[in-house]
Amino acid sequence: MRAIDKVLIANRGEIALRVMRTCRQMGIATVAVYSDADADAPFVRFADEAVRIGPPPARESYLVTNAILDAARQTGAHAIHPGYGFLSENAGFAEAVADAGLVFIGPSAEVIGKLGSKQAAKRIARAAGVPTVPGYDGDDQSAATLVAEAAKIGFPVLVKASAGGGGRGMRIVRDAGGLADAIERARGEAATAFGDDTLLLERYVDRPRHIEIQILGDSHGNVVHLWERECSIQRRHQKVVEEAPSPALDPERRAAMGKAAVELGRAVGYVGAGTVEFIADQQGAFYFLEVNTRLQVEHPVTELTTGLDLVREQIRIARGERLGYDAAPPQRGWAIEVRLCAEDPDRDYLPTAGTLHAVEIPPTVRADIGVVAGSEVGIHYDSMLGKLIAHAPTRGEAAQVLRRALDETWMPGLVTNREQLSRILAHPAFLAGELDTHFLETHAGELAGRTPGLDRVRVAAVGLALHGIASRAPDDALAPPGWRNVPFADQTLAFKLGDADVPLGYRVVADGVELRLGGKTTKVTRHGLDGDRLWFVEHLGHRRSVRVARAGAKAWVLSEGTLFHFVEEPRFAEPGARTVAGGLIAPMPGKVVKVLVTTGEVVVQGAALVVLEAMKMEHTVRATGAGTVRALHVAVGDQVDADRLLAVVTG
Repeated sequence: MRAIDKVLIANRGEIALRVMRTCRQMGIATVAVYSDADADAPFVRFADEAVRIGPPPARESYLVTNAILDAARQTGAHAIHPGYGFLSENAGFAEAVADAGLVFIGPSAEVIGKLGSKQAAKRIARAAGVPTVPGYDGDDQSAATLVAEAAKIGFPVLVKASAGGGGRGMRIVRDAGGLADAIERARGEAATAFGDDTLLLERYVDRPRHIEIQILGDSHGNVVHLWERECSIQRRHQKVVEEAPSPALDPERRAAMGKAAVELGRAVGYVGAGTVEFIADQQGAFYFLEVNTRLQVEHPVTELTTGLDLVREQIRIARGERLGYDAAPPQRGWAIEVRLCAEDPDRDYLPTAGTLHAVEIPPTVRADIGVVAGSEVGIHYDSMLGKLIAHAPTRGEAAQVLRRALDETWMPGLVTNREQLSRILAHPAFLAGELDTHFLETHAGELAGRTPGLDRVRVAAVGLALHGIASRAPDDALAPPGWRNVPFADQTLAFKLGDADVPLGYRVVADGVELRLGGKTTKVTRHGLDGDRLWFVEHLGHRRSVRVARAGAKAWVLSEGTLFHFVEEPRFAEPGARTVAGGLIAPMPGKVVKVLVTTGEVVVQGAALVVLEAMKMEHTVRATGAGTVRALHVAVGDQVDADRLLAVVTG
């Protein structure tokens, strides 16, 4: 038995908070490590101690093994929990932790090394009798061999990197004509992303479901599975919605997949928490995909359906304790999780950044969130803000509870995928359990955001105007807000909602307030302000409620599940305010990683000009028309805000 009285969490955000909460319940002290960007983050404030490890870029902070080990020595930590991402599946890091005399809360470096290569993991799975997708994982990596093996497998074929994940170094090839180019591109991307250009080939399974099995193994030879999770709804190979159990599995398939995962764990002497991932075809056959040798983002759905705390189990195993059970507890009800991200689904998932002016999530769901009111969401790390998880007796009820919670979630300040998640949960195909990894593409049109109708805009704008009136109403005022000595003339407000103008006029009358928008008059007989909640009663007795947050000219209004972002237009335009003709602006905040043109260069429409990077994503800004590059306002390495002028191209 090893004493673990103080744990350093080598991670950040919501997972760092998640691990710390369990440690606190177990009487274990916690240490956070943080970059300069996270100096005031919630996880840093929650920890018992915290140590700065470097500047914002992860490669200079959260990925620096020596800095993390120095922090552990400085604080006297006994163990290190890696969370997920960053160094969590790095065999070298696990080995360095052990060499420093500390406990690594996870599998051994040897096991991580074996399973970190998809090529090696597939061979281990095959030897253990676990079904694998027909393919090629040989050592001969010549292009000629890969082309020949692809022909044997048959098209479509999947070319993928042996190391890493997240869709990088992965290409779907539907015919022989595109194979050579796909191999070259996948190899180059894998070398850049993972430092390993080894590729493997697999028969491409069309419309697969992504189903994974949670396993636990202790140091006494016991390995059990904790049932399955379905993670089929993905974008760019990143999971979006996860649930347990899977609506696709009957008892026989569930037992078969659980047995296969346990056999694989026993084959490598697995110790700790891990996930064996499978894909299942439409006919019901399942195939081994990979093993994640860490805690998964989606672990809460397993916790809610089994009653186990997986972080507690990880710590117990790391101490050397026996699991104490030979099989998983029976599944209880249904749990669904969604990943709430700072990104705009209606703009090709561009990352967003800014200040969160409030963070409030209904208590009907579990919220593993890494931000609070006042948090600055920057460009340096993953876009995920956290997860919302609902648990209910049935799948339908869990979806309904989670959707309602999303509609009521109040996070003004930046665009998130909250509303798209709500639309997914309400989609008939989701509710019917008709899932596969192409769900978002298949239903893209139905899941896209809709321009709110005039009545919904009216309610939000009226609420915003009344919020302004109520906010300017001191108890000792000599005249009511909005009073004018010319009573037949309206007060006027001018808002922008995206590109649309929203002009609104109002006047205070004897029995309330009259507001005019889009040719329609709304008579409000009563209204009031309770914190950031504005309520008002229309003349027919219909009481409505909105939430409002303001920051200068910007305002966010949550009305009936939709978050409206208004910008109040100044009464008098700033002198010289204008739009630069031919100007190309940054669609998101980020770092300039490439400038592909020079001043004076002639470009065609669609030509790539500047490449921005933010939250692990790259975005190319292209010329909107043919012309000459008249000016470049950025250079490689510059940090830019959204709407920053990057270049000017005119004909």
